Amino acid sequence: MQMPSFEEFKATSLAAGYDEVLVREWQANQEIASHDHPFAVTALVVKGEMWLTLDGQTRHLLPGDRFEVGLRTQHAERYGPQGTTFWVARKNG
Repeated sequence: MQMPSFEEFKATSLAAGYDEVLVREWQANQEIASHDHPFAVTALVVKGEMWLTLDGQTRHLLPGDRFEVGLRTQHAERYGPQGTTFWVARKNG
């Protein structure tokens, strides 16, 4: 499956009821301890790699991989040696 453009990802996300769509870029080897957000997300990794820990499970994500994090769901993130870029759609709660 071919990766969509940012505009396609944005249009699809907004049509699905998400409130905002952003590009998030993270520094190499950055780690974010367990936290939550006042919004739900769906995201698509477009550059680099990351590890997402959610519900006690850690997933290794590469370009083309998608992930979701629910409203107020605890999770932790770790980004790869080249940094990571993902597109994220937020649904504010």
